[in-house]
Amino acid sequence: MHARALNLVGRILLAGFVVTLSTVTLPAQSKATTALPDAPASRWDLFAGYSYLAPNSSINIPTLPVGTHVTASYDDIKAGAILSGSYYFNRYFGLQIEQGLHPEGDGENDEFWTSQAGIIARYPTRKFTPFVHVLGGAAHVGGPLGQHRTWGPAITAGGGLDYNTPLFHGHLGIRLFQADYEYIHEDFGTEPYIPGTVAVARGNVDINAIRASTGLVWHIGSITPPPPVMLACSASPDSVFPGEPLTITATATNLNPHRTATYSWTGATGTGATATVDTTTVAPGTYTVTGKVVEGRKVGQWAVCSASYTVKAFEPPTVSCVADPSTVKPGDSATITSNGISPQSRPLTYSYSASAGSITGSGTTATLATVGAPAGGITVTCTVQDDKGQTATSTTNVAVLAPPPVAAPKTSALCSVSFDRDAKRPARVDNEGKACLDDVALSLQKSTDATAVVVGEAAPSEKGAATLAAQRAVNTKDYLVTEKGIAADRVTVRTGTTGDKKVENYLVPAGATFESDVTGTSTVDETTVKVQVRNAHHAHKKHAMKAEETK
Repeated sequence: MHARALNLVGRILLAGFVVTLSTVTLPAQSKATTALPDAPASRWDLFAGYSYLAPNSSINIPTLPVGTHVTASYDDIKAGAILSGSYYFNRYFGLQIEQGLHPEGDGENDEFWTSQAGIIARYPTRKFTPFVHVLGGAAHVGGPLGQHRTWGPAITAGGGLDYNTPLFHGHLGIRLFQADYEYIHEDFGTEPYIPGTVAVARGNVDINAIRASTGLVWHIGSITPPPPVMLACSASPDSVFPGEPLTITATATNLNPHRTATYSWTGATGTGATATVDTTTVAPGTYTVTGKVVEGRKVGQWAVCSASYTVKAFEPPTVSCVADPSTVKPGDSATITSNGISPQSRPLTYSYSASAGSITGSGTTATLATVGAPAGGITVTCTVQDDKGQTATSTTNVAVLAPPPVAAPKTSALCSVSFDRDAKRPARVDNEGKACLDDVALSLQKSTDATAVVVGEAAPSEKGAATLAAQRAVNTKDYLVTEKGIAADRVTVRTGTTGDKKVENYLVPAGATFESDVTGTSTVDETTVKVQVRNAHHAHKKHAMKAEETK
């Protein structure tokens, strides 16, 4: 009987689960994305319904004489009731108390009253909720031969299937069936039963019962599924240059404080809610980092996020340069000042070149020298280069002024020697005249590339004026050559027509032409005019010079 009872209960439960699973649609690819957990679940379930009890047990009652007994069986109780209340901690597990009410059947005093409590497990779906439970408690049971009711231990195991109707906003359900196996032990005592007397029968009994129930379920409250975990990612900053730091931050919401959340990253390095990206070798472009947080395997217990960032190409530097002053005289210098800017604040180096002149400097300033540069504009090129090899150039101009025109050399008049003080020697160079000629000699010594022209003059009233004018010029040259050491080829003798008793002395610099600067003079043929020697000293000196020339 025990095996038959257990087999029957098992078949009923199996049929209930098959019906339930036939209403559940599982996704083809992943159980983790099933929609079953989204079904509503109540916090309290109150059940009241009809119950049929089949004890399927008999009792052997000892009798007199000793060694004999009477066998009596329990009858099925077809009109019973069952009440239960279940409280659920979560969607699946809870505690249940139950009261079974099965009054007397066809026999005598064989009613069953049970009070039990235990655990219950369910699997709520949108239409059906299968459940199983295991209960323990006590049963108040009488005997089939009039034994007084007594309490004994009871254990119940079984399950059932509820249909969730849409009535009363989903509060009303129908328990399609509940099938249980119950084990009850009762001890009615050891006093023997005397047939035909009114003595109360005694005996021990182990009852194996099958109970089938149906009825209504009232759902109270609800267990709202926890909100799904959500994850948001952000990059800071979202745009960088290669080598600059970049951080990805994940912000998770709806995490269960009683679970441990773990983070993982694709495209970044990190094990927590933040990760870093090494952009040192990353080529310019846009990239995406994916983050994931997991606190369980079920849907809603993990989430993913993504964040994009851009690696920008290095921008080349810029440079500007100015010249101070921008206009210079030939040979002068100008200062060139450069201002280089790197958008990424990279280190910069400077260099310079010029179309003319010479330029020196390697920092933000350089010096342009215009020595030897032709008049006109000089273009200065300023170049800046960052440590990535990117360059920029700028130019500035320096104007070199044309040199002032050089005046053509001109013949200049020096002092004059007067010959009107000595009437007896009208061609003699006196001491006052020598003082003038000393100055002429000094001028020739200073200007070694210059020559001198001495122009003799005579008054028209003087006898032999033309010859006298030439004699005066020759005597003047003689003093410069013999007394002052001036080379003879540097002194030219000429005569003029001013009509004065004098010799005019002129300095002719290199490049000047006397005839162009002074007019009205004539060349003297010095071979036809002899120098007049007026004293012994002078004659002796002149004789010595001629002797030296002869050697």
